[in-house]
Amino acid sequence: MSHGTRSEGPRTDGPVPPGRHAVVVGGGLAGTTAALALADAGVRVTLLEGRPRLGGLAFSFRRGELTVDNGQHVYLRCCTAYRWFLDRIGGADLAPLQDRLDVPVVDADRPEGRRLGRLRRDPLPVPLHLGRSLAAYPHLSLADRARVGRAALALKGLDLTDPALDDEDFGSWLAAHGQSPRAVEALWDLVGVATLNAVAGDSSLALAAMVFKTGLLSDPGAADIGWARVPLGDLHDRLAREALDAAGVRTEVRTRVTSVHTEADGSWTVGTPGETIHADAVVLAVPQREAHDLLPAGALDHPERLLDIGTAPILNVHVVYDRKVLARPFFAALGTPVQWVFDRTDASGLRGGQYLALSQSVAQDDIDAPVAALRERYLPELERLLPHTRDARVEDFFVTRERTATFAPAPGVGRLRPGARTKAPGLYLAGAWTATGWPATMESAVRSGVGAADAALGALGRPRPRHLFAFEEAA
Repeated sequence: MSHGTRSEGPRTDGPVPPGRHAVVVGGGLAGTTAALALADAGVRVTLLEGRPRLGGLAFSFRRGELTVDNGQHVYLRCCTAYRWFLDRIGGADLAPLQDRLDVPVVDADRPEGRRLGRLRRDPLPVPLHLGRSLAAYPHLSLADRARVGRAALALKGLDLTDPALDDEDFGSWLAAHGQSPRAVEALWDLVGVATLNAVAGDSSLALAAMVFKTGLLSDPGAADIGWARVPLGDLHDRLAREALDAAGVRTEVRTRVTSVHTEADGSWTVGTPGETIHADAVVLAVPQREAHDLLPAGALDHPERLLDIGTAPILNVHVVYDRKVLARPFFAALGTPVQWVFDRTDASGLRGGQYLALSQSVAQDDIDAPVAALRERYLPELERLLPHTRDARVEDFFVTRERTATFAPAPGVGRLRPGARTKAPGLYLAGAWTATGWPATMESAVRSGVGAADAALGALGRPRPRHLFAFEEAA
């Protein structure tokens, strides 16, 4: 569905009982999804967000003449829930997918002229779709390439429903399956750090296996990459707000929720500094620590587990040059602190020169470093990777920091992540950190919103809108 073709009003599939009201706390992707799903089923919805905008941790802001994303966000073709969300808000055309997976990988330690490798797929069945690319991948030895294939087959055989996988770390599993440190760096962590926000040794085998099985070993096109060609705020705030308005959702920003209580009759009250709102159902779509503080007593058996879910930072380094220094839309890097580099020139509105954004996951060592130190660290690395930067002038250099960008996908985290339902009837949880089976991604956030809405609709006696779950069939 392209922008301008959204249906107006609730999109129900049949008659609905009257007079139900739900409050969604949190206007990130999880909360916005839950609000849209509930409204589409004929529920009256109030969405409350403490920030002045929607979008959660995937947002934009102005810096002079530029519109800057707080961080580079991508999704894959296998992210069927996020693709549904883009369709629902009329934004799919603004965040297109590659026709076919193609990731340039530059190794700074190799001689100039021999640094570039590519990970790309052929139009062949799994796992042959990556066979030619891996066979020619210059950043691995011949022996490593052969062992990667055997590890991929072993990964494909893992049962993702086995709870024991969550207790094992991915790094140990890779080592046990013949993967050298170089193979981990040049392939497994190249993908895993960007999707999990952790190196293999710090990642739950369950989450890592889910990423690789779903993205690389399920369907030939599953790992094709998509990203917004406009500022994220155009999608997750402006278009999302328009979709919410059209669906009849009352959206309040700059509205901090201070309390959530159940009443004797089973209804709920949600307190804000200026209003007490009564509801039949409440969805808490906020970070885990905030959810812990708002949960009424008895809502979870072990609410302290929410505080045991660790967090991991992401640093984004933004560099504006006076000329074009990068010919491709993005690349990944090896042999350097630089991880992924994206060209954000057009999306930011920059009229001259080029604007590059460096997305740095697993950024614990850099997240609190002064800007001057980061400039000293990263500009020379860009000069190593991109020869054209050596003659270019840096017009602007700045960083954005998300200290709690994602939950940490450490071994054992699976048992800490709660489902959508709580023990308090009418109270539901959403957020990328809940038990979606996915790591902390936009896909996980949207899936959690759908799950919370689905649980609430059952309790509210509402039909399940068919269009909402089309992405499950696509998956």
